[in-house]
Amino acid sequence: MASITQHQIQKFHEDGFLVLEQFFSAEECESMRTQIQRIVAEMEVPPHCRTTFSTREEEQLQAQGSSDYFLTSGDKIRFFFEKGVLDEKGNFLIPKEKSVSKIGHALHAYDPVFKQITHSPKVQELGRKLGLERPVVVQSMYIFKQPGIGGEVTPHQDATFLHTEPLGRILGFWIALEDATQENGCLWFIPGSHTNGITRRMVRAASGASTCVEFVGSEPAYEDKQFIPLPISKGGLILIHGEVVHKSELNSSESSRHVFTFHVMEAKGTTWSKENWLQPTPELPFPSLYT
Repeated sequence: MASITQHQIQKFHEDGFLVLEQFFSAEECESMRTQIQRIVAEMEVPPHCRTTFSTREEEQLQAQGSSDYFLTSGDKIRFFFEKGVLDEKGNFLIPKEKSVSKIGHALHAYDPVFKQITHSPKVQELGRKLGLERPVVVQSMYIFKQPGIGGEVTPHQDATFLHTEPLGRILGFWIALEDATQENGCLWFIPGSHTNGITRRMVRAASGASTCVEFVGSEPAYEDKQFIPLPISKGGLILIHGEVVHKSELNSSESSRHVFTFHVMEAKGTTWSKENWLQPTPELPFPSLYT
């Protein structure tokens, strides 16, 4: 892996994203995939997926359980499933390793393999080259994009979910653990779309509300022709500015598109929004990227 050049850094600032092919080795990718297989093999189905709801009230309790499970996942390793893979009793209708949509949101803190990757010397060096002074890791996810059922991710900006004052302080690291192609759901971006702020925010709903989070504002209607696809080979890294507009399509292929992704915030002179769904906890304050 060659060191990032000034020209590439300039391109990142212009486009709001940057592709760094072969940033991680095949061995590093395999170590993450092997580790996730182990985690899935030991996975217990969360209790809120196991309730049979017959009444409206039970349905609300189930929804509440589901939202609490999500809201308190910032400092845990938790499982989120594709639609329709569990029956109402929480039993798998398909092999369980094919049922998981993502695992989040603290692999970087609690799993030795993912922690090592997140804080690897080359990631730290990249942070320094990009001028990050006090970067902290706010969340991580393993995304499966399962064959045939890996759902589309509609156009969005990461800062909608991870809001800071001022904006421009969130950076995503997106690592392809398998080749990502147009067939299996690679990312698509609108180049230069990171310079107009954000149009929508996801905030924690007032306690007692029927949903755990709500959206303020709305996503504009983007045209397909504004987006360019970014296929990338296994081991490649895509840097994603917090305000660049991106999406991915349904995986209609027969191969998965595994990814490990984490987000970093420049903590120097930055306030993390108290309204974000994700909050640091006494057990897990946001750890420094630099070790």
